[in-house]
Amino acid sequence: MAQNKPTTLVPAVGRAVPLRPAVRIPLPGWLRTILSNRKAAVGMAILTFFVLVAVFAPVIAPGQPNKMVGRPHEAPSAAHPFGTSRQGQDIFTQVVHGSRSSLVVGFGTGTFIIMLCILIGVTAGYVGGLVDEILSLFMNVFLILPGLPLIIVVAGWVQQPGPLTVMLVLGFTSWAYGARVLRSQTLILRNSDFVAAARISGEPWWRIILFEILPNMTSLVASSWIGAVIFVILTEATLSFVGLGNPNAVSWGVTLFWAQNNQALLTGAWWTFVPPGLCIALVGFSLTLINYGIDEITNPRLQGDK
Repeated sequence: MAQNKPTTLVPAVGRAVPLRPAVRIPLPGWLRTILSNRKAAVGMAILTFFVLVAVFAPVIAPGQPNKMVGRPHEAPSAAHPFGTSRQGQDIFTQVVHGSRSSLVVGFGTGTFIIMLCILIGVTAGYVGGLVDEILSLFMNVFLILPGLPLIIVVAGWVQQPGPLTVMLVLGFTSWAYGARVLRSQTLILRNSDFVAAARISGEPWWRIILFEILPNMTSLVASSWIGAVIFVILTEATLSFVGLGNPNAVSWGVTLFWAQNNQALLTGAWWTFVPPGLCIALVGFSLTLINYGIDEITNPRLQGDK
């Protein structure tokens, strides 16, 4: 006896189009791990927002940041969301375009600092002997070298100090502490079993450092990099605020400098210093949350306190 085949109801008008499953963009494993932590996810969201603002600054706020577009010290309005400065410049445009300079200086100098830390600290800790003694001597010299007074001296010596001057001076004076920390951790990992096994199997020293030692210091390197970025952003803003930067540049610190120079606090023009100050605070807050999140992911003792 023949079985009755199930019939499929087809709408009278048109054909039934099967629904395709939603396409999911695969994320790297390390990014999924970071986003699984609430603190790190919030920090990544805030930082991504500021990075997008910096990238699309000409689209978000077209025009010249230092161009006079209104009356002096206009309060925030629809035409000028963050008001105007004493010179009639749009604060919103300055804050948006200033994110580029501040983030480039922070991330660029922070990356340069951590590269020096890895190159000098890990090499000294793994090679040892005379190389370790010479590199440790350089670390000790740069540890006692005052970075901020040196920046002040260099800024006074250079005719037109700017972000590049700050990047170079901070990059060459702020690596010693991080290098000392990485050297100590490398000394511990150098005597571990997996490093000894790699050395016995004939692996070259550079491959052991790149593929055996550094992957086991990922959280420490990331934490040092984040700390360096925060330090550089705050230092650049501080130097610009006290007048040691280029007053014609566009950055959050320069905007604060002109607000202080024009006595915005006494005149009640709060909109000239609150937005750039809040941006600096939010970027530092986001990086701190990411740092806390990485600590909780890599340290099982902190996972129970969430």
